[in-house]
Amino acid sequence: MRDWTQERGNLFQAVRTEKTVMWVILSLIIAVAAFNIISMLVMVVTDKQADIAILKTMGARAGTIMRIFIIQGTLIGIIGTVLGVVGGILLAMNVARVVPFLEQVFGFSLFPADIYYITELPSELRSADVIKFALMSLIMSLISTLYPAWRASTTHPAEALRYE
Repeated sequence: MRDWTQERGNLFQAVRTEKTVMWVILSLIIAVAAFNIISMLVMVVTDKQADIAILKTMGARAGTIMRIFIIQGTLIGIIGTVLGVVGGILLAMNVARVVPFLEQVFGFSLFPADIYYITELPSELRSADVIKFALMSLIMSLISTLYPAWRASTTHPAEALRYE
């Protein structure tokens, strides 16, 4: 007597590997978004050095300047996370309609029956996974704001306003 999990052991190993690879891919996508936040905030800090210097000469402390950029980056991260979660949930819930639409528009079969064991794209929405990736996204976006905020807070007013 053999169990169906023993008969299809390779399939279960493939699914396990696929889940691990998807976790890595989604983590890398979130990391790229976090690096985009870093680069955007560094450019903003560079562009706004004269304004930061004026705020410092008016008495703004380094902590105040840091908070400004941390709040800006965190808001960008929150907005991006919310849009990503909503878009992902909508896509996962409607994948049965989206795939046939794309097949019709582009004129090819995404899962030809003669090549794949499956003929449709299954989708199972797990709230624990959604929450896990949303939290990871929020934490990475918060962490990504720290360096640009610190860089903004260490701006020296005399050097920043020298050529203004």
